[in-house]
Amino acid sequence: MSLEVVVVTGLSGAGRSTAAKCLEDLGWFVVDNLPPSLLATMVDLGSRSAGAVGKIAVVADVRSRAFSSDLRTAVDEIERRGVHPRVLFLEASDEALVRRFEGVRRPHPLQGEGRLVDGIVAERQLLRDLRGEADLVLDTSLLNVHELRGKVAAAFGAEGGEDALQVTVLSFGFKYGLPVDADLVVDCRFLPNPHWIPELRPKNGKDEPVRDYVLSRPGAEEFLDRYEGVLDLVTEGYKREGKHYALLAVGCTGGKHRSVAMSEELARRLAARGVDVTVNHRDLGRE
Repeated sequence: MSLEVVVVTGLSGAGRSTAAKCLEDLGWFVVDNLPPSLLATMVDLGSRSAGAVGKIAVVADVRSRAFSSDLRTAVDEIERRGVHPRVLFLEASDEALVRRFEGVRRPHPLQGEGRLVDGIVAERQLLRDLRGEADLVLDTSLLNVHELRGKVAAAFGAEGGEDALQVTVLSFGFKYGLPVDADLVVDCRFLPNPHWIPELRPKNGKDEPVRDYVLSRPGAEEFLDRYEGVLDLVTEGYKREGKHYALLAVGCTGGKHRSVAMSEELARRLAARGVDVTVNHRDLGRE
């Protein structure tokens, strides 16, 4: 059995502990708060007993100003030894992090003598490059514990080959903001809005009348056909680069009609090509 390694990191208060507990429930051997300098040692120990361990998850957090570079060095070292770790980066908005820290009445680890928000800003800047290199970025701002566990389980619970790519197609409404963790963004506002048709307004893009209306509009099928070709190029490129996860965000004005119908159709086409794909509708149900 080859050794699998996941490094769980990200912003303090963004849900690292919850992700770690989920991975443990999924059968991963989890090491919490491991200094980056000990990562190679941990992997060596795991490699010697891969038959017994198989999957190691390491939770790394901010301890010093050199944390980001130390972790990058440690990841490079174990890659030279033939083990290719996946990096899960958890983040959240400043507002969400402030609420969480105030809820537990604890200071931020980088706060020092300053304010809570000063520590959050400092940590976000410190981890900026690490976030850009992560395999999977999860924004937990609007997620409860169960939703976060579901996302972690979807990403790490199934067996897959080294070249496997998992794609999440996420519908959203532009008026509620762009998904910050999107790899690709599709704008469906070039299509007529079913909101202005009285009999379609109360329905959503998963309902057959809305789906048929959206997909039959001029330009819809042509766009899907052309973008399907783009996705072929992108997903193959992601696989060559060793990227395991991709988030395709599909937006319309409110995230109820056009984006939902187009997301479902894009996911259907991806699945037909053998891509491991899931669909989520972020803003469905909002007014």
